[in-house]
Amino acid sequence: MQQTTLIQPRELIAFHLGGQEFCVDIRSVLEIRGWAPATPIPQSPSYVRGVINLRGTVLPIVDLAARLGLGTSEPSARHVIIVARINSKTVGLLVEAVSDILTVSDDLIQHTPDVACDTVRSFVKGLIAQETGMISLISLDGILPDAAVAEAA
Repeated sequence: MQQTTLIQPRELIAFHLGGQEFCVDIRSVLEIRGWAPATPIPQSPSYVRGVINLRGTVLPIVDLAARLGLGTSEPSARHVIIVARINSKTVGLLVEAVSDILTVSDDLIQHTPDVACDTVRSFVKGLIAQETGMISLISLDGILPDAAVAEAA
């Protein structure tokens, strides 16, 4: 008897940062909003832009480009905030623009190469080859490593 394995496709939201394309699992995304200025929080990490009021909830905004080491973003009207659930915290992720919703099966997600250091592996869960280039699948679990940021969420 031949055993077949059913591969479930997953949906990912693709976005741009620093001239590169990244994606996150759509199951973590609660909503996508236009950029709104954030109120800075003193002594917060450099990648935390501040907080916004999201329907009565204080939402920390993480500059994802800065967090990934791609330089800080200068938000414009094109920038968006991806509101995501990371573990039990709700966080806004500032990105340049959302570009697409991808449907891929797990077998199309390649492992992060061994040449990458542990820091890269903590952020990049895998790579997806596309005709236009590679898309890095971001692991949101590594975005909030600091207890102080997690407390702000």
